[in-house]
Amino acid sequence: MKKYKNIVLDVGNVLLSYRWKAMLEDYGLPADEAERIGREMFDCPEKIWSKFDLGVETDEQIIEDFEKIYPDDKKPIRWFIEHGEYMEVPRPAIWETVHQLKEAGYRLYILSNYPESLFKKHTEYADFMKDMDGLMVSYMIHKAKPGRDIYAALCEKYQLTPSESIFFDDRAENVQGAIDFGMDSELVTDAESFRKRLEEFI
Repeated sequence: MKKYKNIVLDVGNVLLSYRWKAMLEDYGLPADEAERIGREMFDCPEKIWSKFDLGVETDEQIIEDFEKIYPDDKKPIRWFIEHGEYMEVPRPAIWETVHQLKEAGYRLYILSNYPESLFKKHTEYADFMKDMDGLMVSYMIHKAKPGRDIYAALCEKYQLTPSESIFFDDRAENVQGAIDFGMDSELVTDAESFRKRLEEFI
């Protein structure tokens, strides 16, 4: 008998990789500037990217928030946020393994922190979306991992029993959040080892 009925998956650095630095280099920035501006956005002390994930402001408001703090970098920041379709990198080998899990009878769910615009751009043509039984994304409920509310919202919406579910995420704090909620969880560190781990369930 299977230990788990449900496999819950994050998206970024789990089902997809990102090329945010290369994307900024495509815009025309040298590597060091691309790194600096990317870190400005993701590690901003005002946690603007976290607000982006929560869906509490429009994309334009998020851009304006960044422009107030980093006026010298407003052009590449605007371009980056408006052209998120150039950021994601598919992981087709993982997508195929996810499909095999679906065929093996597991129920599959997405649980992810994501802004609405980027989530739609990054998943529009992703094969794994066809195999999902449901999803809970931070922008939908204005709650984010590792807070308990988003794990609870997923389980309540789809009537999941936490002890029958396992969650995979690339951030240790989100893994711990799931464990604290009562759901087994494992850290994803790289694509190949993650794919091999998923194969163990088949």
